[in-house]
Amino acid sequence: MPLSQGSKPTACLALADGTLFYGRGFGATGVTEAELCFNTAMTGYQEIMTDPSYAGQIVTFTFPHIGNVGVNPEDDETADPVAAGMVVKWDPTEPSNWRSAGELGDWLAARGRIAIGGIDTRRLTRAIRARGAPHAALAHDPDGNFDVEALVARARSFAGLVGLDLAKDVTCAQSYRWDEMRWAWPDGFARQENARHKVVAIDYGAKRNILRCLASAGCDVTVLPATATAEEVLAHEPAGVFLSNGPGDPAATGKYAVPMIRDVLDKTDLPVFGICLGHQMLALALGGTTVKMNHGHHGANHPVKDLETGKVEITSMNHGFAVDSQSLPEGVKETHVSLFDGSNCGIRMTERPVFSVQYHPEASPGPQDSFYLFERFVASMDEQLEKAS
Repeated sequence: MPLSQGSKPTACLALADGTLFYGRGFGATGVTEAELCFNTAMTGYQEIMTDPSYAGQIVTFTFPHIGNVGVNPEDDETADPVAAGMVVKWDPTEPSNWRSAGELGDWLAARGRIAIGGIDTRRLTRAIRARGAPHAALAHDPDGNFDVEALVARARSFAGLVGLDLAKDVTCAQSYRWDEMRWAWPDGFARQENARHKVVAIDYGAKRNILRCLASAGCDVTVLPATATAEEVLAHEPAGVFLSNGPGDPAATGKYAVPMIRDVLDKTDLPVFGICLGHQMLALALGGTTVKMNHGHHGANHPVKDLETGKVEITSMNHGFAVDSQSLPEGVKETHVSLFDGSNCGIRMTERPVFSVQYHPEASPGPQDSFYLFERFVASMDEQLEKAS
């Protein structure tokens, strides 16, 4: 709800152009600065806040009912929130859901994340769409004392995401195996005990539900850090290589990721599947380029057209950079495009089982139209195994 007349704001959102938004703070106290984006999803705020792809960003939620179903440990996509902060229209209400294990404000406070409520998110979203994702500073002080000039200065001092490699900040510290499958009623998360193929997943900021989807599709998954070399990948003798989602500028992460991918492609004919930042890494490795978008795609309602089948999928997206389809070389085909703005959403090599998509087929949150891509990855490994036998 908006601030009532005469009430003192306890949080302030300052944009680099000097625009100020006052509201009520919840979660942790303090100040943080980051790029400001908006997300149009109507559910899944906990998954969004814990998605490593949001490193370096404050998320504005366009849907007003944020916090209404509480929080629970099963919905975390990584151990702690990665997004720098949260902006909402209405203060979180008392949670009403049988799965709730706590309240959003308490969850944010315990994890050091600042949030602001009572904001005109419609106005803020229009400003982001018109002028691009701004740099912003978000402050929460229960006493309502704000140094506005200092906040604007902090927003202006934020370096931005261009040229910034954030994958190294959110990747795993060492390799590990993953066998947990997707949640299913009534037993929750089962374990994969009959995997058909060994897969190495490169963690640029992998969501847990992506790894669960790989396991559910029949994969024995070993996760390696973003900086893994081709030799380290191939030492596991995988049947396929997966490239995960992640944050930051793909060109910056590509300085070490692209050589690894090229080495794997040069030395083997293994199937390769990439999602989000992994899609951009593959495109760079194949000779393409990436560009910074005006405000990116963040939501769970993005229509994407499969150019090879004509099918339209409603997808979940979270990216501020995109592959330039005009830069794709011969032998690399554009397979999917956004029906919102025509931007690239998928590629594949024409002669090899190597493909990737910009969107999130694991959803979490979002529709499940695109789970078939995990099955396609497994089918490509089946085919390679048959050829070798």
